[in-house]
Amino acid sequence: MNNTIAEKRMNTKKLTVLAMFVALGYLCLFVFRFKVQFLSFEIKDVFITISGFIFGPVTAVGVALAEALLEMFTLSDTGIYGAVMNFAGSASFAASASLVYKYRKSLYGAFLGLLCGVAVMTGVMIVMNIIITPFYMKAPRSVVYSLIPTLLLPFNLIKGIFNSALICIIYKPLSEALRGIGMLPKTDSFKFDKKSALVTLVSVIVVAAAAAALIILMKGSVEWGR
Repeated sequence: MNNTIAEKRMNTKKLTVLAMFVALGYLCLFVFRFKVQFLSFEIKDVFITISGFIFGPVTAVGVALAEALLEMFTLSDTGIYGAVMNFAGSASFAASASLVYKYRKSLYGAFLGLLCGVAVMTGVMIVMNIIITPFYMKAPRSVVYSLIPTLLLPFNLIKGIFNSALICIIYKPLSEALRGIGMLPKTDSFKFDKKSALVTLVSVIVVAAAAAALIILMKGSVEWGR
Protein backbone atom coordinates (compact mmCIF):
# COMPACT_ATOMS: atom_id res chain seq x y z
CA MET A 1 0.00 0.00 0.00
CA ASN A 2 2.78 2.40 0.94
CA ASN A 3 4.63 1.55 -2.29
CA THR A 4 1.50 2.36 -4.30
CA ILE A 5 1.12 5.73 -2.58
CA ALA A 6 4.82 6.50 -3.12
CA GLU A 7 4.55 5.58 -6.80
CA LYS A 8 1.47 7.79 -7.23
CA ARG A 9 3.28 10.69 -5.58
CA MET A 10 6.32 10.19 -7.79
CA ASN A 11 4.14 10.04 -10.93
CA THR A 12 2.36 13.22 -9.85
CA LYS A 13 5.70 14.97 -9.33
CA LYS A 14 6.96 13.75 -12.71
CA LEU A 15 3.86 15.06 -14.48
CA THR A 16 4.22 18.38 -12.66
CA VAL A 17 7.87 18.71 -13.72
CA LEU A 18 7.04 17.78 -17.31
CA ALA A 19 4.21 20.33 -17.38
CA MET A 20 6.72 22.90 -16.14
CA PHE A 21 9.14 22.03 -18.96
CA VAL A 22 6.35 22.29 -21.54
CA ALA A 23 5.36 25.67 -20.07
CA LEU A 24 8.97 26.93 -20.09
CA GLY A 25 9.39 25.81 -23.70
CA TYR A 26 6.14 27.53 -24.65
CA LEU A 27 7.17 30.74 -22.88
CA CYS A 28 10.33 30.76 -25.00
CA LEU A 29 8.09 31.44 -28.00
CA PHE A 30 7.22 34.81 -26.47
CA VAL A 31 10.74 35.88 -25.48
CA PHE A 32 12.96 35.96 -28.57
CA ARG A 33 13.86 33.98 -31.65
CA PHE A 34 16.73 33.93 -34.12
CA LYS A 35 15.67 34.31 -37.73
CA VAL A 36 17.71 33.77 -40.88
CA GLN A 37 15.68 34.12 -44.08
CA PHE A 38 12.71 31.72 -43.75
CA LEU A 39 14.34 29.73 -40.93
CA SER A 40 13.93 30.56 -37.25
CA PHE A 41 14.31 29.00 -33.85
CA GLU A 42 13.62 29.66 -30.19
CA ILE A 43 15.40 28.02 -27.26
CA LYS A 44 12.55 25.65 -26.41
CA ASP A 45 14.73 22.67 -27.40
CA VAL A 46 16.84 23.41 -24.32
CA PHE A 47 13.99 22.50 -21.97
CA ILE A 48 12.86 19.58 -24.12
CA THR A 49 16.37 18.12 -23.96
CA ILE A 50 16.72 18.70 -20.22
CA SER A 51 13.47 16.76 -19.73
CA GLY A 52 15.11 13.93 -21.67
CA PHE A 53 18.29 14.12 -19.60
CA ILE A 54 16.21 13.71 -16.44
CA PHE A 55 13.53 11.23 -17.55
CA GLY A 56 14.89 9.63 -20.72
CA PRO A 57 14.57 9.91 -24.52
CA VAL A 58 10.96 8.70 -24.75
CA THR A 59 9.90 11.53 -22.45
CA ALA A 60 11.85 14.00 -24.60
CA VAL A 61 9.89 12.87 -27.67
CA GLY A 62 6.61 13.30 -25.77
CA VAL A 63 7.50 16.81 -24.61
CA ALA A 64 8.61 17.71 -28.16
CA LEU A 65 5.25 16.50 -29.51
CA ALA A 66 3.33 18.47 -26.87
CA GLU A 67 5.30 21.62 -27.70
CA ALA A 68 4.74 21.23 -31.45
CA LEU A 69 0.98 20.69 -31.07
CA LEU A 70 0.61 23.50 -28.55
CA GLU A 71 2.39 25.92 -30.85
CA MET A 72 0.41 24.77 -33.91
CA PHE A 73 -2.97 25.31 -32.24
CA THR A 74 -2.16 28.64 -30.58
CA LEU A 75 0.55 30.69 -32.29
CA SER A 76 1.82 29.16 -35.50
CA ASP A 77 0.93 30.47 -38.94
CA THR A 78 2.66 27.57 -40.71
CA GLY A 79 0.04 24.94 -39.89
CA ILE A 80 0.82 21.26 -40.10
CA TYR A 81 4.03 21.91 -42.07
CA GLY A 82 5.48 23.94 -39.23
CA ALA A 83 4.32 21.45 -36.60
CA VAL A 84 6.00 18.54 -38.39
CA MET A 85 9.23 20.49 -38.83
CA ASN A 86 9.20 21.68 -35.20
CA PHE A 87 8.61 18.18 -33.90
CA ALA A 88 11.24 16.60 -36.15
CA GLY A 89 13.90 19.11 -35.15
CA SER A 90 13.18 19.09 -31.42
CA ALA A 91 12.63 15.34 -31.09
CA SER A 92 15.69 14.33 -33.12
CA PHE A 93 17.97 16.62 -31.11
CA ALA A 94 16.56 15.92 -27.65
CA ALA A 95 16.01 12.18 -28.05
CA SER A 96 19.44 11.39 -29.52
CA ALA A 97 21.24 13.55 -26.92
CA SER A 98 19.31 12.07 -23.98
CA LEU A 99 19.67 8.51 -25.33
CA VAL A 100 23.46 8.78 -25.13
CA TYR A 101 23.29 10.47 -21.73
CA LYS A 102 20.97 7.75 -20.41
CA TYR A 103 23.75 5.17 -20.73
CA ARG A 104 26.65 7.45 -19.80
CA LYS A 105 25.60 9.86 -17.09
CA SER A 106 28.71 11.96 -16.82
CA LEU A 107 30.04 15.25 -18.13
CA TYR A 108 31.64 13.37 -21.00
CA GLY A 109 28.36 11.57 -21.70
CA ALA A 110 26.49 14.88 -21.78
CA PHE A 111 29.00 16.37 -24.24
CA LEU A 112 28.91 13.26 -26.42
CA GLY A 113 25.12 13.18 -26.33
CA LEU A 114 24.82 16.82 -27.31
CA LEU A 115 27.28 16.36 -30.18
CA CYS A 116 25.21 13.43 -31.41
CA GLY A 117 22.09 15.54 -31.02
CA VAL A 118 23.56 18.33 -33.17
CA ALA A 119 24.61 15.87 -35.88
CA VAL A 120 21.32 13.95 -35.94
CA MET A 121 19.16 17.08 -35.82
CA THR A 122 21.14 18.73 -38.64
CA GLY A 123 20.77 15.66 -40.86
CA VAL A 124 17.08 15.26 -40.07
CA MET A 125 16.29 18.92 -40.75
CA ILE A 126 18.10 18.89 -44.09
CA VAL A 127 16.05 15.85 -45.13
CA MET A 128 12.83 17.39 -43.82
CA ASN A 129 13.50 20.63 -45.71
CA ILE A 130 14.11 18.67 -48.90
CA ILE A 131 10.79 16.88 -48.43
CA ILE A 132 8.54 19.61 -47.01
CA THR A 133 9.89 23.01 -48.10
CA PRO A 134 8.98 22.58 -51.81
CA PHE A 135 5.32 22.14 -50.77
CA TYR A 136 5.30 24.88 -48.13
CA MET A 137 7.32 27.48 -50.08
CA LYS A 138 6.07 26.32 -53.49
CA ALA A 139 9.67 26.24 -54.74
CA PRO A 140 11.46 23.66 -56.90
CA ARG A 141 13.38 21.02 -54.98
CA SER A 142 16.52 22.11 -56.83
CA VAL A 143 16.32 25.43 -54.95
CA VAL A 144 16.31 23.58 -51.63
CA TYR A 145 19.36 21.55 -52.71
CA SER A 146 21.20 24.76 -53.51
CA LEU A 147 20.46 26.10 -50.02
CA ILE A 148 21.99 23.15 -48.17
CA PRO A 149 25.63 24.33 -48.05
CA THR A 150 24.88 28.05 -47.68
CA LEU A 151 21.85 28.07 -45.36
CA LEU A 152 20.41 24.78 -44.11
CA LEU A 153 23.65 23.12 -43.01
CA PRO A 154 25.28 26.10 -41.21
CA PHE A 155 22.01 27.31 -39.68
CA ASN A 156 21.16 23.96 -38.10
CA LEU A 157 24.72 23.35 -36.93
CA ILE A 158 24.88 26.75 -35.25
CA LYS A 159 21.40 26.29 -33.79
CA GLY A 160 22.41 22.94 -32.31
CA ILE A 161 25.66 24.30 -30.91
CA PHE A 162 23.86 27.30 -29.36
CA ASN A 163 21.27 25.10 -27.67
CA SER A 164 23.90 22.60 -26.52
CA ALA A 165 25.97 25.30 -24.83
CA LEU A 166 22.88 26.74 -23.15
CA ILE A 167 21.99 23.27 -21.83
CA CYS A 168 25.49 22.98 -20.36
CA ILE A 169 24.89 26.23 -18.49
CA ILE A 170 21.48 25.56 -16.95
CA TYR A 171 20.99 21.76 -16.74
CA LYS A 172 22.75 21.08 -13.44
CA PRO A 173 21.52 24.18 -11.57
CA LEU A 174 17.95 23.59 -12.75
CA SER A 175 17.91 19.88 -11.92
CA GLU A 176 19.46 20.53 -8.51
CA ALA A 177 16.87 23.22 -7.81
CA LEU A 178 14.10 20.71 -8.59
CA ARG A 179 15.73 18.18 -6.29
CA GLY A 180 16.03 20.83 -3.61
CA ILE A 181 12.26 21.38 -3.56
CA GLY A 182 11.57 17.64 -3.64
CA MET A 183 10.31 17.38 -7.23
CA LEU A 184 13.09 14.96 -8.24
CA PRO A 185 14.75 12.12 -6.30
CA LYS A 186 17.79 13.07 -4.27
CA THR A 187 21.23 12.23 -5.66
CA ASP A 188 24.72 13.31 -4.76
CA SER A 189 24.74 17.08 -4.41
CA PHE A 190 26.05 19.06 -7.32
CA LYS A 191 29.03 21.17 -6.32
CA PHE A 192 29.99 24.18 -8.36
CA ASP A 193 33.74 23.49 -8.49
CA LYS A 194 36.50 24.65 -10.81
CA LYS A 195 35.48 22.17 -13.51
CA SER A 196 31.87 23.37 -13.37
CA ALA A 197 33.01 26.98 -13.52
CA LEU A 198 35.16 26.25 -16.57
CA VAL A 199 32.33 24.44 -18.34
CA THR A 200 29.99 27.36 -17.64
CA LEU A 201 32.52 29.94 -18.85
CA VAL A 202 33.26 28.05 -22.07
CA SER A 203 29.52 27.50 -22.65
CA VAL A 204 28.79 31.22 -22.25
CA ILE A 205 31.50 32.01 -24.81
CA VAL A 206 30.08 29.41 -27.21
CA VAL A 207 26.54 30.84 -26.83
CA ALA A 208 27.84 34.33 -27.62
CA ALA A 209 29.90 33.10 -30.58
CA ALA A 210 26.97 31.11 -32.02
CA ALA A 211 24.62 34.09 -31.68
CA ALA A 212 27.20 36.33 -33.39
CA ALA A 213 27.59 33.79 -36.20
CA LEU A 214 23.85 33.77 -36.82
CA ILE A 215 23.52 37.54 -36.77
CA ILE A 216 26.76 38.66 -38.42
CA LEU A 217 27.96 35.83 -40.64
CA MET A 218 24.52 34.59 -41.71
CA LYS A 219 22.95 38.06 -41.68
CA GLY A 220 20.19 36.95 -39.35
CA SER A 221 18.23 38.88 -36.77
CA VAL A 222 16.78 38.58 -33.29
CA GLU A 223 13.04 39.10 -32.91
CA TRP A 224 11.69 39.90 -29.46
CA GLY A 225 8.22 38.85 -28.35
CA ARG A 226 5.32 37.78 -30.47
